[in-house]
Amino acid sequence: MNVPLMSLQRHQWHIHAQGRCGASCTGAGAGAGAVTLDAVGRPLIVLLTGAGISTDSGIPDYRGPNGLWRRDPDAEKLVTFDYYMADPEIRRRSWRLRQQTAALGARPNAAHQAIADLGRSGRADVWVITQNTDGLHQQAGTPPDRVLELHGSARAVVCTRCGDRTPMRGTLDRVTGEPGEPDPPCRACGGILKAATVMFGESLDQEVLSAAVAVAQEASLFFAVGSSLRVYPAAGLVDVAVRGGGRLVIANAEPTPYDALAAEVIREPIGTALPVLLDGVRICDTE
Repeated sequence: MNVPLMSLQRHQWHIHAQGRCGASCTGAGAGAGAVTLDAVGRPLIVLLTGAGISTDSGIPDYRGPNGLWRRDPDAEKLVTFDYYMADPEIRRRSWRLRQQTAALGARPNAAHQAIADLGRSGRADVWVITQNTDGLHQQAGTPPDRVLELHGSARAVVCTRCGDRTPMRGTLDRVTGEPGEPDPPCRACGGILKAATVMFGESLDQEVLSAAVAVAQEASLFFAVGSSLRVYPAAGLVDVAVRGGGRLVIANAEPTPYDALAAEVIREPIGTALPVLLDGVRICDTE
């Protein structure tokens, strides 16, 4: 059901204080990525966030109708592992693009802040599973141990040979400095550097993915925010949440393959709608 903003302002989400897992519980099947959920029995609210939540912060949606991948399909090579490793010119173009991107200078917007505020309120155990690499959830105040970054972080750089990890800003300073290093090598071993993000052709971190599955399957309320829900395995977390009995709410400008499973579908701008949605969360006593 599509819900207009005027209705959202009167809407409240009622979930039981005990959530669905009671006291301390660890998601089944999480393996090495097992996570210990809230120890005092608060309900678990999970938000899966995609590029659409960060557009108000000035970060483009690369897959959207006006996204970079649609305007310049060749640009996808810049974030494809095999192309990146094989072609120094691809790497130079990639570093130039990162130098120009708004990501490092971006600030959290009202939607990021609303999620952090809900977590700080103590009303629920709030987890974020994000497809984004911008770090804005942590910057808004959501604790890093409650943010699962499926696609890694654009705020760090990793060596593809020795695994050395350093801040992105330092590497960009090398690119832009004098005399300038258009394709800077690792200072520890001379290997090829890349952003600490998951490129096309790379596998997701299995510990992070397992933790995301564990959290999704215990969710009382599962929001999918600003995601096309067409990229797997991230989109499959919606199936996990619904099969586990979580109530699904989708907030996205465009239709998604999961709209029919959602209790509510929101088409309003995320920066306006999400603070209203989260403010409407009410915790009911089970007694």
